[in-house]
Amino acid sequence: MLHISKQLLRSAPAPAPHAGVAPAWPALLAQQAATARHPALQHYYRAGVPDAATPIGEVPLLAMDFETTGLNTRRDDIVSIGLIPFSLTRIRLSESAHWILNPRADLRHESVVIHGITHATVAQAPDLSERLLKLLTMMAGRVMVVHHRGIEQHFLNAALQRRIGEGIIFPCIDTLALEGLLCQHAPLSRLKRLWRGRSRPSLCLPESRARYHLPHYPAHNALTDALGCAELLQAQCAHHFPPQTPLRELWC
Repeated sequence: MLHISKQLLRSAPAPAPHAGVAPAWPALLAQQAATARHPALQHYYRAGVPDAATPIGEVPLLAMDFETTGLNTRRDDIVSIGLIPFSLTRIRLSESAHWILNPRADLRHESVVIHGITHATVAQAPDLSERLLKLLTMMAGRVMVVHHRGIEQHFLNAALQRRIGEGIIFPCIDTLALEGLLCQHAPLSRLKRLWRGRSRPSLCLPESRARYHLPHYPAHNALTDALGCAELLQAQCAHHFPPQTPLRELWC
């Protein structure tokens, strides 16, 4: 599989991870605080998020990763969650959380093969509703960092809709989207030489980490993947986004 060198990525410009203007997240969360019914959601929304002009080096971050029973939010559910608070200079593993959950969806063979979480494992595990207050407390006031926001944003929204009758919105920094744009904006002449006769660079978490010479971790454990995502953002910022970069250039 193709790995783009760190030197090539270092020379790339730092584009924003979204095609248009990112949502006005502080205002959106304030609006949600006025209409949310569930106390835990009210607490989350009232904590707000940093202003879009806040330098990324000053932003409290929370790496988040889910394992699920599949990829369809209408029929699948979350089976494990990994959470790690961090900043650009420190990863707070002592404050991390890792929960196995009993999903409200069938565990299918193909998903068990991927994440290794079996029927016996989830049989005595709690429902997400029993971890909801802790989850939203950890999220409060922080910006989530994920690798492919289509999983975490959409699955958490759908899971809360099923359990409490209202969903959730929250801002993310998506390391997959950042990596894709950094690769896309690398000097074309050098990329064409690298891609000649090969597929384009993979944006999966392990391959993205490898481009920064970060260590290999076994995939599909929610806590390990959350750690891998946190380290990847630190590396991306170290190479492309100085600590003074405003949050608006990174979140979506």
